[in-house]
Amino acid sequence: MATPTDMTSTVVIKVGPVKATFRGKVTLMDLDPPNSYRIVGEGAGGVAGFAKGADVRLEAEAPDVTILHYETNAQIGGKLAQLGSRLIDSISRKLAASFFENFASIVAPAAF
Repeated sequence: MATPTDMTSTVVIKVGPVKATFRGKVTLMDLDPPNSYRIVGEGAGGVAGFAKGADVRLEAEAPDVTILHYETNAQIGGKLAQLGSRLIDSISRKLAASFFENFASIVAPAAF
């Protein structure tokens, strides 16, 4: 049974010669509202392997402004791990940046 902190996900990614569809779940953990939480995402991509991890911290800067800080901590296995940690770290940072840019565009107030 799903809880408010559990979500399912499907991600299709191409990293070098490896293209995989990861199906898995994302769980919000270590909840410390309104300051921080941990995103634990675990996805299985068949022979491509598995991937997981990111930390998020929220900082109230003003009454109507919150700064979101995040740090990826990718853990991988399978064929993806054979590509090298520097490549995987770079790609995980790009994916996280893209995710949070999309997130910000959804939750940010509309400009008038």
